[in-house]
Amino acid sequence: MSEEIDLTQDHAGITDDLAARRYFAKFERITGHLGRVAAEMEAERVFSKTDVSIISDYVARIARTFRALSHKYLLTGRDTGQFFGSLTIDKIESGFPVFAEVIKMANDAQQAERHLKGMRSASELKDEMIREIVGQLQIPTKLQFAMSQRLYYEALARGKLFWPTNDPETLWTGNKDDRRTYLVHWAVYDTQQNVPTLYLMDLEDTGETGLPKDARRWPAVQAHLSAQATGGLKLLTIAQGFDRDFDDLHPKRLRRIHLGPMYSHTFTRQSGPIRGVLEEAQGAPGEDWALAWTVEDLHSERVEMEKKGWFGQVEREIFKLDPFAGRGAETGATSISRSLILPQKPFQVLEEKRPAGFETVRKFVVSPAGRVVSYR
Repeated sequence: MSEEIDLTQDHAGITDDLAARRYFAKFERITGHLGRVAAEMEAERVFSKTDVSIISDYVARIARTFRALSHKYLLTGRDTGQFFGSLTIDKIESGFPVFAEVIKMANDAQQAERHLKGMRSASELKDEMIREIVGQLQIPTKLQFAMSQRLYYEALARGKLFWPTNDPETLWTGNKDDRRTYLVHWAVYDTQQNVPTLYLMDLEDTGETGLPKDARRWPAVQAHLSAQATGGLKLLTIAQGFDRDFDDLHPKRLRRIHLGPMYSHTFTRQSGPIRGVLEEAQGAPGEDWALAWTVEDLHSERVEMEKKGWFGQVEREIFKLDPFAGRGAETGATSISRSLILPQKPFQVLEEKRPAGFETVRKFVVSPAGRVVSYR
């Protein structure tokens, strides 16, 4: 009989309010740097200006999601008079909140307006807190909890957060040889890796009606891409499946961007060289982290005509795979580039140790002033 694996062993709850605040403060700093990292990649022509605009929007959604969760768990570990859990993070694989936290947030968002209608206003809660502090000389913990939950639901009601599934959107990029060209982008909170994952697909459209206005094709495209957005599938599998399901849509390029894992000596249990680097670099507040940023890229190399039906023919994309050491079949991509974003102190330790496997990883180093510098 096969042994059943308990995935929850990789999960840990942050049960102390001060630890929770440090955790969210750390992510606020990290997400604040990601836009500058994307801009640096644009300068190096890794991404276009359009790519950076799309990526920056998703990063902003991630930042707002963490801000909302920070309100929800502001009083973690305090006696609020109610049964209230703690933030659960993936301490081994990602350092991010587990997928269940994002699902719960999405469910809460559906009822945010109803919750807000049943709550006292922020000004009423503040007045009551002042009266309890001055009149009863005690910390108004229960009122603070009520305020934190109001702020949480207000953030959900405002929207523009990073949801478990962020549906595909299209951006028209011009015409090429009488074909419309689009950049389709979507994102998910990956259920296996517990990290935000972005997808960008460049395609050509030979349909009669432009894709976003096509009431027949566009809903089918959205459903197809959302269903295939899982880290367990290779880009080649996703692109070939799309190419075969939509004869008049031709995927020319597909990219997948993994924003994580996040490593922290305080909050995660990492293995390998990064553990020693962060352990040695700890000390200064805010210096205890490193974030991985991985870009998988798949290009169409050429087109072949395939017979369909009695007399018809359709185009099929032939994708270019990584030619080195047969890795293309293994990775299902044309190329994979890995980057590491980290503060100056961990970078200095990394440079001194020079552990194996990090020579080809691009480093984006964040200065205390927030400036981002790229190193190969």
